[in-house]
Amino acid sequence: MNSKCQLKVSLEVFFTLSFFLSPFPVFSQTPFYQGKTITLIRGSTPGGVGELRVRAVIPYLQKYIPGNPTIVMEFMPGGGGRKATNYIYLRARPDGLTLGNMGGGLIRNAVLGETGVEYDLDKLIFLGTPNSAAHYIFLTNKAFGTDSLEKLRASSGIRVGAHAVGHDIYVTARLFVYLLDLKEPRFVTGYSDPEINLALMRGEVDGRAQTTESIERHQDWIEKRLVDFHGVIEVPKGRKYPRFAHLPDIESFARSDKERRLVAMFRTFRLVGSPYILPPGTPKERVEILAEAIRKTFKDPAFLKDFKKVAGAEPSPLMPEEQEKTVRELPRDPETIDLFKKLGDAGPLPPR
Repeated sequence: MNSKCQLKVSLEVFFTLSFFLSPFPVFSQTPFYQGKTITLIRGSTPGGVGELRVRAVIPYLQKYIPGNPTIVMEFMPGGGGRKATNYIYLRARPDGLTLGNMGGGLIRNAVLGETGVEYDLDKLIFLGTPNSAAHYIFLTNKAFGTDSLEKLRASSGIRVGAHAVGHDIYVTARLFVYLLDLKEPRFVTGYSDPEINLALMRGEVDGRAQTTESIERHQDWIEKRLVDFHGVIEVPKGRKYPRFAHLPDIESFARSDKERRLVAMFRTFRLVGSPYILPPGTPKERVEILAEAIRKTFKDPAFLKDFKKVAGAEPSPLMPEEQEKTVRELPRDPETIDLFKKLGDAGPLPPR
């Protein structure tokens, strides 16, 4: 055999052995998520800004998850997010194909030890949120006749529209009513977010708590002066929303350290935003794939622009590791927890 033939045989043997013995095969593996469908469980009714936030995220998750899976959203309302979170924790297969998105109530309900919580907060896997900063406004229908804070506090019998008992907006409305010291309030529950707005305009309820991004979607309320705005809750404290920077923050109505701690607890609960979660036991490599897709999504300038367009507010992302840290370090002061629990239930507001 001449030298050229020997060289050819040697090279063939070398490349054949390299192919089989190399720890990094030269062929590429099919991404796990290619051709698969991720079910995203949204712990609320359809409609409202919460759904819009998720819809802004989905196209970018599909883009950044290797394999570009299909993502479908299913709604599972009930118990202020408890039903959906219980499902994720107890019944969803931990295979990385079921993802949850809940309001901050999933954190609050667990910390406060609310009934119906069947999940262990410390075992859920948190993937971050696009909305950690928030502003809540308390507003009333112009027909209620309270165009000033003084008139509102002097009024009696206000009907406040809300979602289910325990829902974020329900608790927020109760916090406003409690610290504003409104007389003989009545909370009318069972609405979806769009239904509360319809009820407000029809005069079926007199007031509600609402996020600024939701209000911005109703420019006619502002331009035609269909509602009156009375107070704001800033999350985090001191972060002003330009259009409503003149409104007093709710903490200015607190009379004691206990009430100030109550507001601080509310802010901390809200700072975790609307968490994306996975069931405990989800394989680490799939957790990291999804977490990295979340990180890339939240850093994408196009997403930040689209989120504002779709959800009506500036995004304020909290990355997976930051959200995990915030949840783990939540204070659990018994006295404040007891007071907060009374805001979240269906009973009368506590005396001040």
